[in-house]
Amino acid sequence: MDASGPLHDLLQDLLDACRHLHAGGLLAASDGNLSLRLADGRIAMTPSGVPKAKVKREDLAYLALDGTILSGRPSSERAMHLAIYRAVPEARAIVHAHPPTAIAWSLARPELRELPSDGLPEVILAAGRIPIVPMAIPGTEAMGTNLLPFLPGHRLMILARHGGLCWGEHLDEATGGIERLEQVAEILWKAETLGGAKRLEPTDLDELRALRAKLGPRII
Repeated sequence: MDASGPLHDLLQDLLDACRHLHAGGLLAASDGNLSLRLADGRIAMTPSGVPKAKVKREDLAYLALDGTILSGRPSSERAMHLAIYRAVPEARAIVHAHPPTAIAWSLARPELRELPSDGLPEVILAAGRIPIVPMAIPGTEAMGTNLLPFLPGHRLMILARHGGLCWGEHLDEATGGIERLEQVAEILWKAETLGGAKRLEPTDLDELRALRAKLGPRII
């Protein structure tokens, strides 16, 4: 591969995102996985078993959209990345991380079908609803199939008892979505300790959701 140019910069951004998420406490050790859909159709993905703080460009793995491993050792959780790329042509980047507070919501409140964020105007405008995807055993094909009912309508999701996932049209969108998820989850947790988060009035919710629809589906 070229030592410079757009592809080099894109892959460097992927490595930088790994370090950024690790430094922010959203990934520990070799947890989580990130990927990019490249211009030639290949999927570049973080490798299995390498700490995100230390992953290097030569560690990255490459796959075809049909799942064929072209080189390297891609994450064992690649099924969910491939499911998104197959189902959503506009998906160019995927980040799966382990934001602690977001995961805690799915552990403590297993009855929830989405994060109860309808008291936060900025979240409604920036991300819309944040669903909780039913649990799948890590590394199984169910990690991909469980996502399908939520695509393409949702870009930011909690994976029950496991982590968070965000896909986007560029890497900054996917990375920023995970950061937003953890911030929202922490705000809601703190609100619960103070007596519980209160919903916005229905008229305000309707107005905010209409504005969100006008803004479009991107995570902002």
